[in-house]
Amino acid sequence: MTIDSFEGEYSWLSNFHPVEVKLGGEKYPSVEHAYQAAKTNDPEERREIKLLKKASLAKSKGKRVTMRKDWERVKLEVMENLLRQKFEDPTLRSQLLATGTEELVEGNWWGDVFWGVCRGEGKNHLGRLLMKVRTELQKKP
Repeated sequence: MTIDSFEGEYSWLSNFHPVEVKLGGEKYPSVEHAYQAAKTNDPEERREIKLLKKASLAKSKGKRVTMRKDWERVKLEVMENLLRQKFEDPTLRSQLLATGTEELVEGNWWGDVFWGVCRGEGKNHLGRLLMKVRTELQKKP
């Protein structure tokens, strides 16, 4: 079976789901907030993102930051580290483990073919990283 939408019953798989994660010693209210803040090395831009009330606003702000030069090279690693933190939360860890071996696909309608799949096309990097983290957790005693 495939979980192909991170909404509704599976909204906790979304990076917008509220869960505290850290980046550079600072606490952020969601993976999305921290990921968008990681795009810049400017402490003021990071602070502005951290303080935004909604993950959707953090995503919008992340499109307008001073992009760090190595971003394309490090963005997958940044996301993987943030997802590992997210699933340190006992409830979220249990939910992720309960998906067993199901394929996780970040199906979307907004055209994101890097992190997800839109209209059958996409690399599904978010889904792949979630499955990688799940496999790591399954191997832990």
